[in-house]
Parts: sequence; structure tokens; C-alpha cells
Amino acid sequence: MTIQQLWVAFSTIFVKEIRRFTRIWVQTLLPPAIMMALYFVIFGNLIGSRIGNMGGFDYMEFIVPGLIMMSVITNSYGNVVSSFFGMKFQHSIEEILVSPVPNWVVLLGYVMGGVGRGLAVGFIVTLLSLGFTDLSIDHIWVTISVVFLTAVLFSIAGLINAIFATKFDDISIVPTFVLTPLTYLGGVFYSISLLPEFWQMVSQLNPILYMVNAFRYGILGVSDVDITHSYLMIIGFIVLGFSYSLHLLNKGQGIRT
Repeated sequence: MTIQQLWVAFSTIFVKEIRRFTRIWVQTLLPPAIMMALYFVIFGNLIGSRIGNMGGFDYMEFIVPGLIMMSVITNSYGNVVSSFFGMKFQHSIEEILVSPVPNWVVLLGYVMGGVGRGLAVGFIVTLLSLGFTDLSIDHIWVTISVVFLTAVLFSIAGLINAIFATKFDDISIVPTFVLTPLTYLGGVFYSISLLPEFWQMVSQLNPILYMVNAFRYGILGVSDVDITHSYLMIIGFIVLGFSYSLHLLNKGQGIRT
């Protein structure tokens, strides 16, 4: 295929994914915005006023980067896992995979669609946060790069989940029992410096900790972990996840019978 044909194939999948979640924005964009607004009210205003400062910042200001990142993670993941599994369930994904379009183009199309939804929700949550605190960005390029790379990573993770899922219940197991606990324990609501030394070491095994703190560094200029380690962690997982998901597509895992 020529470069132009590859671009047409990629843009077709990408635009289809964007139209998919924007067409039903009441179900895809509004609920996470309302949920994050409740977090701002309950944790930021009601509980935060009792906590005071965290890491040298007002508690509301401290948790905003974590809540934005949490919305990006869950929505980029959820968009790809639901879309790709829906295509599997309807047996329409086979029409794409038997076409001359390379699997890596298909993979990129779905991943960028997930990134689109994750960044859209993240942007909406960022706008909502301005009603609760004054948000200033300390390192703009760190902020942009970390949120983009994180959305890419969890879009890939969502596709892997969708490949192995055999029924609709399977696409909710990982978000419920893996993603949600790791997110809540990833330093969204607290600094790991408050934990005993042993639990600080345990927390450093959580990959989401590095993403949340790298994003917080971009906005507030502070982090519980080294920013270089955060980038290496995110990029390393992206390379592994992309390679593995491409291998699964080439193999026809969960698709060919």
C-alpha cells in the first residue's frame, strides 16, 4: 500500500472512532465530567478543607492533576476496549483484518481513537477544575507529553483486554479489579511521602504512580518520583504493549476460530 492509502485507512478508522463517542456524548463525555465534579466538591471542598495542605499545596490544587489523569486513563482505556470488542461481537472486525490494511495501521487507528476520547474528557475535567481552583502549568511540554503518552498506553491496554475478552463481562473485570485499585493507590489523593518506608517501596511498584506524579510535576512542579523514571516507565510499557498487541492481531488471537 502507498503512503496515501495507509493514511486513508488510518484516518478512516480514527474518524470512525471519534464519531462513535462524540455521537453519544451524553453517555461518553458527560458522565465522567459529572463524576469528576463530584470528586472536586467532596474531596476538594468538603474533605480538603479539613486536611489543609498536601505537599506544600492547597489540597484541592494537589488532587486536580491526579483527577485529570484518572479521567484520561479510564476513558482512553474504556473507549478502545468497548469499541474493539463490539466489533468482535458483531464479527465486523474481520472485514478490516482481511483487507490489505496492515495490522499496525488498524492498531494505530483504534489507539488514536482512544487517545482522542481520553484527551477530550481530560480537557473537559481541566475546564471544570478552574471553577474550584486556580490552575497554572509549571512545565507545559511535560504536561502535554505525559498526558498524551498515558492515553496511548491505556488505549493499547484496552485493546489487549478486548482481544482476550470473550463476553461483555470480560471487558469490565480489568477496569474494576485492576485499573481502579491501581488508580486510587497511585497517589491521586495523597503524597506517598506520608506513607511508612515499606509502603513507599510497595507504592513504587504501581506504574500509575509514575504517570500521576509526572503529570503533577508538569502542572505543579513537584513529584514523589524521579521524572526521568516516569518517562522511561511510560515509554517502556508503550513499546511492550504495542508490540504485544500487534503480535496478537497478526496471530488472530480471539478473532480467528
